[in-house]
Amino acid sequence: MRAAVYEAMHPEPLAREQAATRADEPGAYERLQALIRSVWPQGASVLAIGTASPGPLDPRLGVILKTPNIPEWVDFPLVRRLSADFGVPVFLDNDGNAAALGEWMFGAARGHHDVIYVTVSTGIGAGVIVDDRLMHGFHGLAAELGHVIIDPDGPPCNCGFRGHVESFSSGPAIVRYVSEQLDEGVSSTLKPGPHLSARTIAQAALQGDALAIAAYRRAGEYLGIAIASFLHAFDPSIVVFGGGVSSAGPLLFDPFHLSLKQRVFHPRYLEGLKIEMAALGDDAGLLGALALTQISMQV
Repeated sequence: MRAAVYEAMHPEPLAREQAATRADEPGAYERLQALIRSVWPQGASVLAIGTASPGPLDPRLGVILKTPNIPEWVDFPLVRRLSADFGVPVFLDNDGNAAALGEWMFGAARGHHDVIYVTVSTGIGAGVIVDDRLMHGFHGLAAELGHVIIDPDGPPCNCGFRGHVESFSSGPAIVRYVSEQLDEGVSSTLKPGPHLSARTIAQAALQGDALAIAAYRRAGEYLGIAIASFLHAFDPSIVVFGGGVSSAGPLLFDPFHLSLKQRVFHPRYLEGLKIEMAALGDDAGLLGALALTQISMQV
């Protein structure tokens, strides 16, 4: 969990703290409450609180429906609880949406009007901005792009369904593919075990390990398939990538670019399209919450 206090529209925090979520232990809300109090400014008024959380959630009702990251938060009224405890308006959105807002207002997507943000990490999250407006959809559940099906017979996703892009291109998906190949006797410098991670696989790939290279090639190819579909749906001027797996660089993005070019049904989608790395790093969620609050207070 991270918390920070900002002056309106100033992306440099006046104070910033973080704490372990300890998601499997009771009391996650009380830990969040204490973290907010640790940065609460003394002798100054607070206009509002912006919050970013893994979904699914209802941003209009301010309720976290069920986030796998914090099992005790089921139909959890986060906005009502925080507003009652701190006495200010509170705004909530999906963490992918918030990061998209942050990159659009403060980061790599400044000056763009149509944006897709994709984080490739332990999962794949996203946010979509169309004509300078964050897309929420009818239920507030839009832009769960990591759960778009690209192969109905594909491997299981962390959500329990099969064939989502997250099940091919996320960090755990890369690890699972390598583990399965090792179990089948494929030769590699990598060894199965809890030490195996997307990072160690990337390191092995940079040292020429064929299996590690193949794992990232596969992840990049399926990511290209997915992004091609997203271009067809939203026609953005920029796609911004964040998340730890994205830091693999050419290992992931060389096969991604090749796959993307092969899958768009007309080259016009790629004309002028920018593919950029996220600029805000670990503070994307915090700055996204700031952007969310700024926009919400103007409505």
